[in-house]
Amino acid sequence: MLTEALEHLVRGVVAHPDDVRVKIRELRRGRAYEVRVHPDDFGRVIGRRGRTAHAIRTVVTALDKGRHSRIDFVESRAAVGR
Repeated sequence: MLTEALEHLVRGVVAHPDDVRVKIRELRRGRAYEVRVHPDDFGRVIGRRGRTAHAIRTVVTALDKGRHSRIDFVESRAAVGR
């Protein structure tokens, strides 16, 4: 459920919503989410001075009931060749 919520949040920010992919990994201290976006959307997801990324991280942490969550935003290399 949390993966879908994160994907929904990111899709609302980007210009290429079909290129958004979220992977989850369990860590000792919590979870790590890897969010892949189109290279043109990377700046949109990060936002000015990281404000958008910080807001997304805040929402996910709240939805994850305070459990330690790490979110990594990554440019999707597969979309570069388009």
